[in-house]
Amino acid sequence: MLILAIESSAKPVSVAVYSVYDDDTCKLLGQSFQNNGFSHSRTLMAMTESLLKNLEIKPSDIDLIAVTKGPGSFTGVRIGVSAAKGLAWGLDVPVCGVSTLKAMAYQTSRSGVIICPVMDARREQVYNALFEWRGGSLHRLCDDRAISLQDLAADLSKYNLPVLLVGDGINVCKANPAFSECLTPGEPERFQTAYGVALAAAKAEKTNAIDLEPNYLRPSQAERERLS
Repeated sequence: MLILAIESSAKPVSVAVYSVYDDDTCKLLGQSFQNNGFSHSRTLMAMTESLLKNLEIKPSDIDLIAVTKGPGSFTGVRIGVSAAKGLAWGLDVPVCGVSTLKAMAYQTSRSGVIICPVMDARREQVYNALFEWRGGSLHRLCDDRAISLQDLAADLSKYNLPVLLVGDGINVCKANPAFSECLTPGEPERFQTAYGVALAAAKAEKTNAIDLEPNYLRPSQAERERLS
């Protein structure tokens, strides 16, 4: 099975092709990653076309489209989900929408720590979930959420393991003394990537393009202003 994975939920954007073989072995065939601030609507499809061409893979060879469905940037998530739906419709293949936070945890395969993905949600909040690797399997410890830094620090104090922060919310957290003891990875592990999306999607439920919907966790600023 060939998975074409898309990640556009934050400032970086990436595309990956991941192969799952009949004997359950897996291989990352290639990944294209950019973190230069260009609009995802400008770069995403160009990156996809270039990656497939360089790998000598035809679009018709793809068996599954995987994408992060949120949380994250409202615009970025919409672009990624729309691209995934369009590709899945055009190729007549299933699609898999995965949590951005879970995908980040999958690409951080460290045991003996609490994996704490954090994405800057503004207003002293982060998008967050907690995970732990046990016996080679990733275990979710809480649902995806938008949480204040104060509440997150209190929640983390319940665990007796070191905490590993990943994601673009690291700087927000590390500016707060409550997170001073948390571990942080170097690049590129701290960023969301399509590789993590592929890893999460390989073991997740597949659906069709019609049923794929974003999961923003909270209304956009425009929606909040409309309802106020």
